[in-house]
Amino acid sequence: MQNASNDPNLRVTSRAKFLVIHRLNGSFAQALLLVTIATLQLDGAGPHGYATFAPQVTDATEPRGCSTPISERKTETGCYTTAETILGVLPAGSLFWHLDVYPSRTAAEAARGPKGTVTESFGKFWLFTIAEEKWRPPGGEQVAIIGPLVVATDKAYTARYMEALFPPGAQSPGSGPGHRHPGPEAWYVLSGAQCLETPNGQVMVSAGGAAMVPEGWPMAVSSVGSEVRRTVLLVLHPSSEPYTMAIDDPKSPGAPHSHWKPRGLCPK
Repeated sequence: MQNASNDPNLRVTSRAKFLVIHRLNGSFAQALLLVTIATLQLDGAGPHGYATFAPQVTDATEPRGCSTPISERKTETGCYTTAETILGVLPAGSLFWHLDVYPSRTAAEAARGPKGTVTESFGKFWLFTIAEEKWRPPGGEQVAIIGPLVVATDKAYTARYMEALFPPGAQSPGSGPGHRHPGPEAWYVLSGAQCLETPNGQVMVSAGGAAMVPEGWPMAVSSVGSEVRRTVLLVLHPSSEPYTMAIDDPKSPGAPHSHWKPRGLCPK
């Protein structure tokens, strides 16, 4: 599952919690699970609204990644941006990504708070919210709580939400040579399985599981197993910076492991 690293600046933690909802006999049963989520926490490395959709313009040298708006989707397979929410400066304290589903967009919009975003992915109406762990929206069905998300308290942030669908063995856009983000990234896997490779090794996440990577950490993501991988994902990044970049991006000197290259640890 997780390979130990000799890097003294990295530790793997299992502090994160998420709430999984299982559908049983047509109804929802909730089970609070304490699990080992792929939370890579850098020791000594500091971190570093309104629902909108305004994809950032990136330089030609930056990977497009999942920047294509969902409205421009031409094939089922791929990774697409479903929404962006400008959150502004976030409050101090532990913040989490809350994932809730509602029977309609109208119901989800009625429950949306100031740090919430309503999207439609994989046939469900989602309310995604950045808030403290014990926050709860009115109504809806709670799917997961993922965190804590480590961010700075002196920068404005944007939450970029995406969905990805890839067959077994496929890599996410930009994952061949690897990529990184200027803020934490988190995934929730709805079906199939995902392999995440970082300088610390590899982590496998299957349906009903979640993974997180902190700011700046390089990674490569691929589908594994025999099922189609469907995920919803978040990149919480400073609004002044592009949400994704190459590992050796010259505009971010001093980033951890800036010369790292994936070693192909994930099964094909």
